[in-house]
Amino acid sequence: MNDPSHQQVALVTGGAVRVGATIVRTLAARGYRVAIHANTSLDRAQALVRELADAGHDSIAFGADLRDEDATRAMIDRARRHFGSLDALVNSAAIWSPTPLATTMADDVRRFFEINALSPFVCCQHAGEIMMEQEQGGAIVNIGDWAVERPYRNHAAYFASKGTIPTVTRVFAVELAPKVRVNAVLPGPVALPDSLSEAERSRAVAGTLLQRAGRPQNVADAVLALLENDFITGVCLPVDGGRTIGETS
Repeated sequence: MNDPSHQQVALVTGGAVRVGATIVRTLAARGYRVAIHANTSLDRAQALVRELADAGHDSIAFGADLRDEDATRAMIDRARRHFGSLDALVNSAAIWSPTPLATTMADDVRRFFEINALSPFVCCQHAGEIMMEQEQGGAIVNIGDWAVERPYRNHAAYFASKGTIPTVTRVFAVELAPKVRVNAVLPGPVALPDSLSEAERSRAVAGTLLQRAGRPQNVADAVLALLENDFITGVCLPVDGGRTIGETS
């Protein structure tokens, strides 16, 4: 990952919107050529490609439904073929919505697991195989959630799925060593959903030790640091303003 003659190539799933788009912009500014994955937001991914091109950065958008294993693997192969290598993978794609326990059905849980748990596994597996074959190896960063340690109500299906990310990260850190490093970032309140009430937003911020919300850029900076530090693997890094150890509010 440190060969100065090789321009790094990164694939970011869910890279068209919110935190994913910030990660894409940060990697591009660092000099990465970026493959931007999207599903329903492909038009926004293409707009981001044009934005980056205007700034002199090389990127491309690919569409794929991550619930489809064959389509997911094909998307990764297309990214590798387009740029000639694949040095970094950031698994940012996820779904989030309230699921009150009393009305949560097995199909709801399956829906969350398909995107939030199974697709990162498939992406790690296939991208990892590609990176293992490369002389320069590669690095993977998964995006999890700090609150799997302290889940809150009405999101049982979501947390059950996101709770797999630390284990998946450690599993692949072991399986792909020593050529591929695998880490995770566990964001806290950095991109609060618009659906949250002011009271809910205030509680989220009050629970941090820093007493303020973070920004998507905080997550992107952590992703970049984990991609580029060649002696870190198997780490799950909270980027949460101390929310994980802060008092419940």
